[in-house]
Amino acid sequence: MVRLSGLPYLLLLQSTPLLVSFSSLPLASGFAKTRLTFSTSAMAPAPPVAKKVKHEMVMFGDVRNDDHYWLRDDSRSNPEVIAYLNEENAYTDLLMKDSKSFEKELYKEIRGRIKEDDISAPIRKGSYYYYQRTLEGKEYVQYCRRLILNAVTAPSVHDVMPTGPDAPEEQVILDENVKAKEHNYYNIEAFKVSPNNKLVAYAEDTKGNEIYTVYVIDAETQTTVGKPLVNVTSYLEWAGDHALVYITMDEILRPDKAWSHKLGSEQSSDICLYHEKDDMFSLYLQISESKEYLFVVSESKKTQSVFYMDIAKQDDKLTVLTPRVYGIDTSVSHRGNHFFIKRRSDEYYNSELLVCPRDNISATTVLLPHRESVKIQDIQLFINHLVAYERENGLATVTIYDLPAIGEEIKGLQSGRKVEFIDPIYSVDPSESVFSSSILRFSYSSLRTPSSVYDYDMNSSVSVLKKIEAVLGGFDPSNYVTERKWAIASDGTQVPISIVYQKNLVKLDGSDPMLLYGYGSYEICVDPDFKKSRLSLIDRGFIFAIAHIRGGGEMGRKWYENGKLLKKKNTFTDFITCAEYLLEHKYCSKEKLCIEGRSAGGLLMGAVLNMRPDLFKVAVAGVPFVDVLTTMLDPTIPLTTSEWEEWGDPRKEEFYFYMKSYSPVDNVKPQNYPNMLVTAGLNDPRVLYSEPAKFVAKLRELKTDNNTLLFKVEMAAGHFSKSGRFEKLQEDVYTYTFILKTLNMLPPPSA
Repeated sequence: MVRLSGLPYLLLLQSTPLLVSFSSLPLASGFAKTRLTFSTSAMAPAPPVAKKVKHEMVMFGDVRNDDHYWLRDDSRSNPEVIAYLNEENAYTDLLMKDSKSFEKELYKEIRGRIKEDDISAPIRKGSYYYYQRTLEGKEYVQYCRRLILNAVTAPSVHDVMPTGPDAPEEQVILDENVKAKEHNYYNIEAFKVSPNNKLVAYAEDTKGNEIYTVYVIDAETQTTVGKPLVNVTSYLEWAGDHALVYITMDEILRPDKAWSHKLGSEQSSDICLYHEKDDMFSLYLQISESKEYLFVVSESKKTQSVFYMDIAKQDDKLTVLTPRVYGIDTSVSHRGNHFFIKRRSDEYYNSELLVCPRDNISATTVLLPHRESVKIQDIQLFINHLVAYERENGLATVTIYDLPAIGEEIKGLQSGRKVEFIDPIYSVDPSESVFSSSILRFSYSSLRTPSSVYDYDMNSSVSVLKKIEAVLGGFDPSNYVTERKWAIASDGTQVPISIVYQKNLVKLDGSDPMLLYGYGSYEICVDPDFKKSRLSLIDRGFIFAIAHIRGGGEMGRKWYENGKLLKKKNTFTDFITCAEYLLEHKYCSKEKLCIEGRSAGGLLMGAVLNMRPDLFKVAVAGVPFVDVLTTMLDPTIPLTTSEWEEWGDPRKEEFYFYMKSYSPVDNVKPQNYPNMLVTAGLNDPRVLYSEPAKFVAKLRELKTDNNTLLFKVEMAAGHFSKSGRFEKLQEDVYTYTFILKTLNMLPPPSA
């Protein structure tokens, strides 16, 4: 687990002047007796003021005062804390009340781009096509399948799932809409079909706290099989047709135990396959593409080792495949008589690919050597092919290699064939494919190209589009321009920036509004992909840009290493450099430059706002990790111990003072700040709601401007906001409305 969001939300704000007036008001407890209004709003009371309770923390002779420490409540039930969060939400609602009619129109606009009744690209598994269906007006998906009439035929890029009256009947295995009726939040994170296609295991979260319950159902009748597995993670795999392997967490939500469960038995009788006792390490599961081996992986931020289980033997035993060696990171795949091992070390920092016989794992051969300019990100194996997903010059690449027949010795790889893509900047990711076929499936998109699923024949190099995300409302990708620019940091490092805009609306003379998004942590690659709701800003003349700053993984492993631990400030200064580049080259002006970051990207927001608030008019910090030092000093908080290798261990003096020098909560000071929107989820296990709450409280106390600061807390959600697909749109709608309101771009009420 990391403090991140799977895909970045587009949150964008901009300011307009404020009118300030003061008067005595009969206010609820916790509200200051002044009123602060937008120039476009009715008079409103001033924001809540969190009480201050003296709390000193002393380390290395340094005293930190945290008067808002009381806001943290692990039970999330303290009446005083809940009352304060409700006051913040009430204040936010009050300031946005006069924009409700526009919110409704914007929601209608964004939802109007969605083809509500649709299906995903079907994937073959055994004798069935599996896919997800969405229904008009429904929030959640149905998990469906259809029988393949000619399942003995090898998959082809030209395969099409039959529909219509003569096609096999669609079978709805699971309908999330039915399951979600009794819950405010509902999410299925794992949906696993048994090898014989008779059973399905799925992991269900009904709070947003990422603690799951696993159910097994009969795929044909939908009846429940056995009792559910409770208090588990979403790491779940079948070990044959009658057993599951799953992972549980310790008291700080660290995935620490792998278990084997026989269907029909009690969870209390399950066998613990491995217990990871080192609190720097966490476990996850991986099934081989061949489905013959199950891998249990123990990982920290620098080290990864792998155990394997031979599924055919069913003896509930794990065997060490790659032993733990500090600083060595390995991941494993399987094909025929060989294991394929991707290995990274300090020397081979961009990884190398090795192969070894299954019965002699020490006899390794290098298939893809380490290269300074190319990072091996992932591999995917097929019966006759190897696919390498790599990164070069900030872009993802896909290369196909032929393999000798199974059983033959693998001495090396011939020259690979690269898959060509049409956009100058783009995003490409592996999708589930059929191991025994020659058909590679991948997903592709760009800032102007909707998400697309392709089947690629690795023998003929023929590529067929199987599914493209429908965008209703007359969308035309040719109306949009995408660019890659490079900003130069003070140490000479070139930092890539991805940009998109509507060519018929943008003037590029400094007068256009812009959103600059950043993340820059955990070696995560924030690639330029497509988002339908983003069009509501771009089609109003906004420029959208992504700063691919150090701390992420876009430019290889060193890019990440140079933006973490005692080099973390490179992340923040890179972002500032990108902002200055965009200002200098007239993409926008300071009066219209908006920035956004979420989770660890919220740390980025807090840091750059403390460092250079003058550059920006508005910032959005979504579920931000802003109380870095306090959190990293507390090993009882989820994620802390496993992330000392990411941020540093502040129990050591050097890290303590370095982290204190950038931790946003510790560096708020009396100065002008831009307009800001800060969000939180009460049930968030990754970034405790108290971090953004304390950040907002301290900003309210110290900032010297009259700009707007809103704090919005989802009281029934976690790190990833609400769960329904239309509910998620409401978050974008809300923030876009705030953007346009602060930019004075809302239409008049009568419009």
